[in-house]
Amino acid sequence: MASASATLLKSSPIIDKSEWIKGQNLRHPSVCFVRSHPTSVAFTVRASSYADELVKTAKTVASPGRGILAMDESNATCGKRLASIGLENTEANRQAYRTLLVSAPGLGDYISGAILFEETLYQSTIDGKKMVDVLVEQKIVPGIKVDKGLVPLPGSNNESWCQGLDGLSSRTAAYYQQGARFAKWRTVVSIPNGPSALAVKEAAWGLARYAAISQDSGLVPIVEPEILLDGDHGIDRTFEVAQKVWAEVFFYLAENNVMFEGILLKPSMVTPGAECKDKATPQQVADYTLKLLHRRIPPAVPGIMVHFLY
Repeated sequence: MASASATLLKSSPIIDKSEWIKGQNLRHPSVCFVRSHPTSVAFTVRASSYADELVKTAKTVASPGRGILAMDESNATCGKRLASIGLENTEANRQAYRTLLVSAPGLGDYISGAILFEETLYQSTIDGKKMVDVLVEQKIVPGIKVDKGLVPLPGSNNESWCQGLDGLSSRTAAYYQQGARFAKWRTVVSIPNGPSALAVKEAAWGLARYAAISQDSGLVPIVEPEILLDGDHGIDRTFEVAQKVWAEVFFYLAENNVMFEGILLKPSMVTPGAECKDKATPQQVADYTLKLLHRRIPPAVPGIMVHFLY
């Protein structure tokens, strides 16, 4: 089943800074503070040479009424789809399958961005046109998955961390040259396993480094710390953990000089755990999720992408 993301239009709440940085430790200082007067502090903040383009790209992807098509399936996952209709997992068959996706009539009326697998970014359609060119012609922004997947996090409570920072700068630069204009990185937080402070900080720091590197290469980063649905906890526990995770994420995004106007977010809905006996109504999920966004998301962020399947 393919997946897409829809833009959630949000208000611009005023966020109390102390609410989202309270209790955080400056473990990785990268912002220079120069005290010139006992009552004033000057900040030296690096600006990306792609600043204007990043803002434009983020606004395009977050344009109302359209969403993101997630077609970043690995070759192995794509092979499972092909096997279901009796086709061999070859590059030619994967090319034909992806050609059907990017050339669907009227796709650009509903899709603003498409997340591609690395092979797809460099691939042409069966007619010989570059996949990225076909997307751009339909006013769809090409994107690229850049993380290298989840692996066990040593020292944690059987939790995971997302790898892929090694070599990311050279990869994102190459992806930009190939036509990509945004990037995706997914990490996860497990509530039943803690979540431990180590796992939360690792997720937030990894997302912040990825976002800074992506912007430095001209790619708008989609920031996605997914709160896993596993567990029998209630919706209030999910809300508590989500507040902590997003506070940590934005603290480290700021510490890494990430430009908030040039990012997109992909938060999880605030729901009870999948095994929780007390089920939440759609209205409760909506209320809790919006309350989280109002409390934690700075108004400079241009778009929030909410995941759904079809």
